[in-house]
Amino acid sequence: MEKFQTILYEIQGVVAQIKLHRPDKHNALNQLMIQELTAAFTTASANDDIRVIVLSGSGRSFCAGADLHYMQEIAHFGLEENNADGLLLATLFDTIYNAPKPVIACVHGSVIGGGNGLAAAADIVIAEKETVFAFSEVKLGITPATISPYIIRRCGATAARELMLTGRRFDAAEAVRFQLVNTLASQEEIPDILNGYLKHFLAAAPSALADCKQLINDIAVSDQSTTALIPETARRIAARRASAEGQEGIKAFFEKRKPNWNSDLTNENQ
Repeated sequence: MEKFQTILYEIQGVVAQIKLHRPDKHNALNQLMIQELTAAFTTASANDDIRVIVLSGSGRSFCAGADLHYMQEIAHFGLEENNADGLLLATLFDTIYNAPKPVIACVHGSVIGGGNGLAAAADIVIAEKETVFAFSEVKLGITPATISPYIIRRCGATAARELMLTGRRFDAAEAVRFQLVNTLASQEEIPDILNGYLKHFLAAAPSALADCKQLINDIAVSDQSTTALIPETARRIAARRASAEGQEGIKAFFEKRKPNWNSDLTNENQ
């Protein structure tokens, strides 16, 4: 098990469990936690034995945004130091978003500011029904800059305008309506819902999942027309059909058996 001060990192079979662990501070982000989360996601992403990453929080909240003492400290930094600090935070969200494995965020309690960035960078968000969300940055005289690419890609500019410009609190049902959350559940239901997602992800080919994530990320930001995308999308599907995983998947289907997604197949696809 990796040793960290502000997070818990545990491997359970083929699942990496990453848990924010500053419960007395509602898991508020400080520089050390940002660095440790980035390191944990980098480690999990590089581990071929890990198939899925689950992100959650200890205590009463998932993440209350930035630690206010930390914010007070960096407010006295110069522009260059503040820029360096902003790059650390932006790199964390990018590392989560571009992880080559599915990332599931399980959120509860309060999800404020940067906590929304952590969740939005994930592929799936499961929220307890009583969870409260807010983008409160403008009420502190700042902007949600580093999380904005992930929030806007998730919920669109119209919803982002309402939520980021008002800074108002909203409940989990609204978070679903704004597409910030995939599934609502009671605290007791979350393990079963999480296991359902894990079952789906583990039934899929590891390299195919990584390629599919990259495909979605690339198409989501492409300004090309559907016609212009024909060569690239044809190339990608051809590569997957010819891959070892693609061959095993089709073979298993006709042989009426579960495909064997072993490490040899995955390595052949890299």
